[in-house]
Amino acid sequence: MSRRRADSLGPDDEVMPYSDDETDNELGESSEEEAEDTEAPHPPVETRPSEMGWKVKANDRAYHHLPEFQRKVFLCMKKSRYSGNAIKTYKYNVLTFIPLNLYEQFKRAANLYFLALLILQIIPDISTLPWYTTLVPLVVVLGITAIKDLVDDLARHRMDKEINNRKCDVLLDGRFQESKWMNIQVGDVVRIKKNDFIPADILLLSTSNPNSLCYVETAELDGETNLKFKMGLRVTDEGLQEERELAEFNALIECEEPNNRLDKFVGTMLWNGDRYPLELDNMLLRGCKIRNTEWCHALVIFAGADTKIMRNSGKTRFKRTRIDELMNYMVYTIFGLLIMVAAGLAIGHSFWYEEIGAKAWYLYDGKDQNAAYRGFLSFWGYIIVLNTMVPISLYVSVEVIRLGQSKFINWDLQMYFPEKDTPAKARTTTLNEQLGQIKYIFSDKTGTLTQNIMQFKKCTIAGRKYGDPTTAEGVSLDRGKPVDWSWNHHADKKFQFMDNYLVAHVRSQKDKDALEFFKLLSLCHTVMVDNKDGELVYQAASPDEGALVTAARNFGFVFLSRTQDTITITEMGDEKTYEMLALLDFNSDRKRMSIILKFPDGRIRLYCKGADTVIYERLSPNSRHKDTTQETLDVFANETLRTLCLCYKDISASEYETWSRLHKEAQVAMYDRDAALDRVYEQIESNLMLIGATAIEDKLQDGVPETIAKLAKADIKIWVLTGDKKETAENIGYSCSLLTDDMEIHYGEDVNEKLRIRQTRRRNEPPSTSRRNKKLSEPFFPGSGKNALVITGGWLNEILYEKKKKRRRLRLRLRRLGKQPAPSNPQDGQPMDDLEKEMRQVDFVDMACECESVICCRVTPKQKANVVSLVKKYKKAVTLSIGDGANDVNMIKTADIGVGISGQEGMQAVMSSDYAFAQFRYLQRLLLVHGRWSYIRMCKFLRFFFFKNFAFTLVHFWYSFFSGYSSQIAYEDWFITLYNLAYSSMPVLLVGLLDQDVNDRLSLKFPKLYVPGQLGTLFNYKNFFISLFHGIFVSLIIFFIPYGAFLQTMGQDGEAPSDYQSLAVVTASSLIFTVNLQISLDTSYWTFVNCFAVLGSIAIYFGMMFDIHSAGIHVIFPTVFTFTGAASNALRQPYLWLTVLLTVGISLLPVICIQFLYKTIWPSEGDEIQRNRKKYEMELDEEEKKKKKKEPTAFQRGRRSRRSAYAFSHSRGYADLISSGQSIRRRQTTHHGPQDRIRELPRREAENI
Repeated sequence: MSRRRADSLGPDDEVMPYSDDETDNELGESSEEEAEDTEAPHPPVETRPSEMGWKVKANDRAYHHLPEFQRKVFLCMKKSRYSGNAIKTYKYNVLTFIPLNLYEQFKRAANLYFLALLILQIIPDISTLPWYTTLVPLVVVLGITAIKDLVDDLARHRMDKEINNRKCDVLLDGRFQESKWMNIQVGDVVRIKKNDFIPADILLLSTSNPNSLCYVETAELDGETNLKFKMGLRVTDEGLQEERELAEFNALIECEEPNNRLDKFVGTMLWNGDRYPLELDNMLLRGCKIRNTEWCHALVIFAGADTKIMRNSGKTRFKRTRIDELMNYMVYTIFGLLIMVAAGLAIGHSFWYEEIGAKAWYLYDGKDQNAAYRGFLSFWGYIIVLNTMVPISLYVSVEVIRLGQSKFINWDLQMYFPEKDTPAKARTTTLNEQLGQIKYIFSDKTGTLTQNIMQFKKCTIAGRKYGDPTTAEGVSLDRGKPVDWSWNHHADKKFQFMDNYLVAHVRSQKDKDALEFFKLLSLCHTVMVDNKDGELVYQAASPDEGALVTAARNFGFVFLSRTQDTITITEMGDEKTYEMLALLDFNSDRKRMSIILKFPDGRIRLYCKGADTVIYERLSPNSRHKDTTQETLDVFANETLRTLCLCYKDISASEYETWSRLHKEAQVAMYDRDAALDRVYEQIESNLMLIGATAIEDKLQDGVPETIAKLAKADIKIWVLTGDKKETAENIGYSCSLLTDDMEIHYGEDVNEKLRIRQTRRRNEPPSTSRRNKKLSEPFFPGSGKNALVITGGWLNEILYEKKKKRRRLRLRLRRLGKQPAPSNPQDGQPMDDLEKEMRQVDFVDMACECESVICCRVTPKQKANVVSLVKKYKKAVTLSIGDGANDVNMIKTADIGVGISGQEGMQAVMSSDYAFAQFRYLQRLLLVHGRWSYIRMCKFLRFFFFKNFAFTLVHFWYSFFSGYSSQIAYEDWFITLYNLAYSSMPVLLVGLLDQDVNDRLSLKFPKLYVPGQLGTLFNYKNFFISLFHGIFVSLIIFFIPYGAFLQTMGQDGEAPSDYQSLAVVTASSLIFTVNLQISLDTSYWTFVNCFAVLGSIAIYFGMMFDIHSAGIHVIFPTVFTFTGAASNALRQPYLWLTVLLTVGISLLPVICIQFLYKTIWPSEGDEIQRNRKKYEMELDEEEKKKKKKEPTAFQRGRRSRRSAYAFSHSRGYADLISSGQSIRRRQTTHHGPQDRIRELPRREAENI
């Protein structure tokens, strides 16, 4: 593995950029800044801050309905700008269902076409077919589609009702009353209890915890289950504890307008004449869950559609498959052919009537119509006769097939997750075949690829590696048994560790290094503890912290409690309390945290843990085991474990006193306080002594690496889009084999430089050359090496020119006002025009698609959606997004297919998805099995459906040459009505539902079978025209062989069976045999149902034909059933049976020959696998037997890694919370003076989302 970095200044890799989602307030601020930049220097003037547009009055519902807060909805109708809290995702209600559904269905061109045909058939002069031949199929199609839409919408109604009817306590009329979520309004004071979901975006007022501290779980937002903390203002904490005080609360909140920024909130609270600043740490967002807090009181600021979670959900897009779009174009092509054919035949009728019809006395019909008018009527007649080239049953058949394929996904037991009783769920029935055409997958990380569970797996202490299976005596085992923790009553029984020797070693208390190692883990952290029913419950800022403290707890070093300045642990049964002198918090630049402790014996020691890259720079020259520890770290990195180095330093009292003075000065610095603190931290964190290193496993979901490898073999590219830090995302990239050691990794600065060079070169080229090179651009990475791209959200905005979108708008505004001149030489960092910006985006997408893997980290929900839309736009590829949190909803809605992971707490992604299941590994079965089968089935169905209708309809065309182009039909009326409904529908429908070229096991064994779907080779215009010419050929045979047989023929009884009705019966019988036997030749997977459908369709045809041609039904309906006795008279002639046999044989023979040649001379990969199916299935059985016998081994990549395996998801903030004492319960005191109050928590950078 190699890394490329350019030494250039750029955006902060740790910040999630929301610059393109700025609020109007920010634009106002930036406007002032820009105006100052563009004008000449002038004396500073006092500027008034921009007025905040969102006002909320506590406990005053009438205030929010004042005229000033009304907005126009329609004409003169107005409503409040403040949304209610009800969620609406359904489309119809009782009144609107029928008109709205019919309107949507008639927006489909084919349905409108058939409605027009129905109207034409009512006109007597034009009608050549009875009106019911179109009405019956149209009503069936509209009815089935309406029922399907109704079922889907009822499911949405149920889900909306479930959420809207959740209960919450709301302060009404001076007391808390239970109310439904849907009835909550902006300005209401609500009480939320432990483990309840938060109903709206609310301002925290007071809680059961000290200092109004509140812990929330954000699984609904980002899939993460570790706790974040929020805190109310001190003034509301002290004054709003009782119900009476809350009822009298009448503050006015002024804040930013509703927006989608999850990382920011700015506002002020005006109460009792004083203003108090509000920030994101005071807000609880809808979708989060209250944890470890008995109750909290809060004020509703944003409700319903205005909440941040709903603002991030993006627009619901109407998704259509590529086959749908192609099918529509083909239907338009058929319409064009139909009009051309009808026009040609109408012209033929005009000439025929003028030359023959008008002169033959026996053809006189009593109407005085000229040839042109008769040709005009004939045109519309042929439009009706030939309308079956676009059968209405096509659409209902497609819907039935899709519904069936969705049910197969729902019923697949191999996609059922028993641990959480979660089956796979196809939430839409319209996208199944698109699953067989996916080219790019965009995946979230946390909760999608990983379980968000950290586990202490291995460690190295004083140069010795621990963690492999061993006995208590140190003998290595191939397969050990987990350590028995019964000796430690504080142990977490869920914690598993395989190295019995390390446990015995620590219990013996002989190795000072091992004891110091676990003592450090129990002391150097920001974990907070709660004692519930005698059980210790740790509240960690990150899963990494929790895993390390839990490991120390199991090894006998148990963290018990902490105060503002002490920390208490038990060391192998002995309880000790250490005085905490300083806590040097972790941040993304330091990549380490330290704690300075005063031991009970008076010694002062610093403990530190952090990334190997920063710790090794600060080690003392006398530190031992550096080389052996580094070698072990390389081994851990090779096993894709997350590592932290542990070290210590003894500090003298005088040294600490000197440093403490500097530390206090830095804490109160007025300018650049963070930098001053970092400089002070650097002074004390030096000459450290190395103890060892930890190795934590960020547990992937089962089967993730294997799934990614299999999808890669199917030529599917996987991009990871995550809000996590770069190191964490990169580490997971190695864990799941997206990144390997032989890849060259390119970062944001490298990408930006390459694109800048390409852009500069394009600017310097003459226009003609640049237009020629637009399509033939050279690759960004020449050579055969593998490349990967790791890019942060900040660099993504920089590269795609999204960084200063609003400021550019401001510059344009100033330029129009004449305050700023237009640039004569644009900078390389800014686009000259929209075309150049588009070319930059094309370059970025081309570069990313050249890479084997792409990881985008620290990206916002909107950026995730933008990346997906760029690939859709410029690569014209079918995309799939998969995620589990609300921050993935926009991405899921933007992609062609959206998949939600339903195994985690959060269900927002599932509610917005098209498909849902519990584990990422099920994706390979969804795509390689169900998706591929659905695509093959739909393509085969459409090819055959078009063929059978061309063969059926074009017989009318050939017959017209012998009927004076008079719109006369070649078949009986009822045959035309029932052909697509009863006689030929079932076999092709079952092929669309059940057919498979190879079974599911072989589909997974040979992922390359998926590639034809990506290329769209099974159904395209080429296949369409093949079906058209095949239909033309069969229609020729079906008409002209019976026509030739009937010409000058004598039957056995001396009668000539050459009448029109006998010809219609023979051609219809030949057609039914041909199309049903043709689908039999195309069927790859035979079942009893298929066989029954083919034979049953032929039997139904003959059964119904003899009934319709019977004398009895003619007597009852003499004008409707006119072919009395035609079938029995014609089919008793052996000569005609031989004619049918000859017609069917000649129709099928060319197809049999072509299929034979293709399968023997030019077989496809699927044909080869089908031929050797039994051999491959035996190989699979043997592989499964070997897997059962094979012992599980640790996952290893091919070679040693020299990269840093540091990845720590801890975020700053908890250290301030601890050192300020705000998380510690206040002691009961007899008096409270100003000096006794706990100081307000300092303003922190919001990194909780």
